[in-house]
Amino acid sequence: MKKLVSISIFVISLLNPKITAQYIPQNLSKEDLKKANHWVDKTYKNLSQDEKLGQLFIVALYTNKGENEINTVRNIVTNEKIGGLILMQDDAAREISLVNEFQQKSKVPLMIGMDAEWGLFQRIAAAHKFPWAMTLGAIQDKDLIRQMSAKIAEDCHRMGINWDFAPVVDVNTNPDNPIIGNRSFGSEVSNVISSASAYANGLQDNNILAAIKHFPGHGDTSTDSHLDLPVVSHSLDRLSNIELAPFKALMKEGIGGVMVAHLYVPSLESGKGIPASVSKNIITGLLKEKLGYKGLIITDALNMGAVANKYKPGELDALAFKAGNDIMLFSQGVAEGKKLIQKAIDNGEISQARVEESVKKILLTKYFLGLDKYSPKNPENINSDLNNDSHKMLVQNLYASALTLLKDEKKLLPLTGKQIYYVPLEEAPFQTFAQEMGSGIIIKKANEINTIPANSTVIIGLHKDNSTAYKSYKISEASKKVLSDVSKNQNVILNVFGSAYALKDIDISNISTVLVSYENNDDSMTATANALKGKTKIGGRLPVLVNDKLKAGMGIDLNNFQK
Repeated sequence: MKKLVSISIFVISLLNPKITAQYIPQNLSKEDLKKANHWVDKTYKNLSQDEKLGQLFIVALYTNKGENEINTVRNIVTNEKIGGLILMQDDAAREISLVNEFQQKSKVPLMIGMDAEWGLFQRIAAAHKFPWAMTLGAIQDKDLIRQMSAKIAEDCHRMGINWDFAPVVDVNTNPDNPIIGNRSFGSEVSNVISSASAYANGLQDNNILAAIKHFPGHGDTSTDSHLDLPVVSHSLDRLSNIELAPFKALMKEGIGGVMVAHLYVPSLESGKGIPASVSKNIITGLLKEKLGYKGLIITDALNMGAVANKYKPGELDALAFKAGNDIMLFSQGVAEGKKLIQKAIDNGEISQARVEESVKKILLTKYFLGLDKYSPKNPENINSDLNNDSHKMLVQNLYASALTLLKDEKKLLPLTGKQIYYVPLEEAPFQTFAQEMGSGIIIKKANEINTIPANSTVIIGLHKDNSTAYKSYKISEASKKVLSDVSKNQNVILNVFGSAYALKDIDISNISTVLVSYENNDDSMTATANALKGKTKIGGRLPVLVNDKLKAGMGIDLNNFQK
């Protein structure tokens, strides 16, 4: 395996000034560089113009939409000579078999990507789920995040994936953001940078390309770009200091890819309503020229409603390439897009040198990822390989390290052997938590709180639906009333199994202890139960500004645990 690191672009430009990339393998000799350039030049010269243009496109491969859908992709791979695939839902073994088939048919090896922000589980239900970025943002030992992404890289290699479209580096300053939220490391630039850097390094140190997204910053939006075009109306100073800051910092570390968002940013694009993903001012002017980015530039998915509803098949692809993107992701019209790009070349709107720049950048990245020597993957036992004890141990350690104690005025933690009552609220399952707490806990339903003896220790669990990263964090008025009533004459431990934003409009002044667990799943609930019982320490920090009293960085260390 070749290990990817960032080194000076100047070295490689000495050998071939037309080839640019963010990465070359570690400890690469001048002779190795010459071999890389030779492979790229030879491969490029052996491609027809149509094949060169095909390298610019990545299409989606689903295995849960029937054989007709798969045959459509098969025909595109064969006839359009595309550059890569993005793997979607849902059968890992079937995907491996198809990737093996398509790689064998391709004249140039395919780049295989996946949105695997919280691991392959994001697309493959049989895989083990890793924590969302917001949970990771609470972890103080960022090396744990690197360990996590190294494990994701291992899973990617097992599947034949070589590009994880992650991490998200959007600074989530808007609690009502419908599409980023849990996918962001938080609301503080420094924490986003350190967390995302650890994540990206864990991937790239293990030969999986990263892609920071969503340039120039999707964190302060209230519109879902899958449905419509969000607007980010901040000043240039604000954009530079907040939205753009993580991109600038991580690009200096040699990130292999930048994904451009479907956003309208008036401060950066004077043309009314022009999305960043097709803006030459933003992609070529800002990203490539002003910021000097040399890696692969890829659009966000071109089937998203923010842009797809406004253009005919292929039109969007041509506009995106003209703007400066190297790769059009999730193209809905490869053949049409190639024709329109070629027409623009014939009309002098795009130079052939521009095509050469992007294609050679793609080829060089493929070479450094080892795709010049692709070997088929074995689909047998794939589900168990993606979900086993090694995943579980790491994930529970991550959740344990994220736990954030915001209050413990009466020193209720860790729990002693005395009787504990438990009131589960909200809509999601809680059985794992109750089971892990053991027989010493008495579960009381909301309508039974009056039966709890006064001055008892009562855990109130807010178990939010975390079946997707996009579920609402808001707490019902009924749950707020129960919380208020119980806290009048009980010693309450409020445990949030969901986003910290759930505390945004909850009065916690009369509550002794507040713990945020960030997610409601078996691993999170097990880690929480262990911490409450004193088996593990608590040391997470709030990754977001929740309200005037609950600010980013807050958290109390609890170290008096028993090993």
